[in-house]
Amino acid sequence: MPDTMNPPTSTSVSGARSQPSGGELRTEDLPDLVTYVKTYAKQNPDVAAMWCFGVGFVLGWKLKPW
Repeated sequence: MPDTMNPPTSTSVSGARSQPSGGELRTEDLPDLVTYVKTYAKQNPDVAAMWCFGVGFVLGWKLKPW
């Protein structure tokens, strides 16, 4: 019966990872991300506005400054 709680992991020959995992964001990527978001917001202003409204609503609801 396979061990489902501990899935097998793969490592390279040297034991070190050669590339960052998909979830990591490097500081070199931030200008590209900002450029992408600005371009997307110019092309889809209604969607960008709804995202801003949604994020602001959730933050305001969770932080409750009063």
